[in-house]
Amino acid sequence: MNITIDIGNTRTKIGIFDEADFNTVMTAENGHPIDYDAILDRFDIQKAIVSSTIDIPADCIRAIERVPHHLMLTQETRLPFKNLYQSDSLGKDRLALAAAAAARFPEQDNLIIGCGTCITFNFINKNNEFLGGSIHPGLKMRLQAMHTFTGKLPLVQLEDISQLIGNETETNLLIGALNGAAREIDGMTGEYLVKFPEMNIIITGGDAELLVNRLKNKIFAISDCTLIGLNHILNYNA
Repeated sequence: MNITIDIGNTRTKIGIFDEADFNTVMTAENGHPIDYDAILDRFDIQKAIVSSTIDIPADCIRAIERVPHHLMLTQETRLPFKNLYQSDSLGKDRLALAAAAAARFPEQDNLIIGCGTCITFNFINKNNEFLGGSIHPGLKMRLQAMHTFTGKLPLVQLEDISQLIGNETETNLLIGALNGAAREIDGMTGEYLVKFPEMNIIITGGDAELLVNRLKNKIFAISDCTLIGLNHILNYNA
């Protein structure tokens, strides 16, 4: 079995796979202890991969080093696709999303939209080449920006609402963030479809469920794409 560990800025997600198939997913907020040794003892783990946007906890490193085949995702890790991005600053989460699209829809044009802190567009073509994409403000970032850069607008908590017209400030801000992001995604995907009319559109990430039903184009909503992509990278390097 495989274990994939994605350590983000606010939470850690762990996926257990029977080779390419999901077995279990676990999530913990950063700061909450994770007993990695207990997880390894519970499952027959033979391969492991860790991706982190922060320093990897020492107990995680010690546990993963128990696994017969283990790796830490870096810019030097071999990838199951050709990376045509022109700089070394491409986020590990975007590498994993591209790998997930390649695993789920091989030899097809794929646009995968990650909805987290930022909204990222990531395009991998039918020749298994990652071309890049674009980075946009995420939902919480939009709400934070409207609060930070004005004198009186409040900071509101992100939640799903269905109104088109809000009658007080909090709902106005939510409508602007949610519908604005959705229309932005519609516009961007429309431009991609002009060039790649047969492409798949995949949406994933923590805020994807707030956006998917607001979008006009046919979109595959796939949860835990980062873990799927990390598992594909792990199997490719095994």
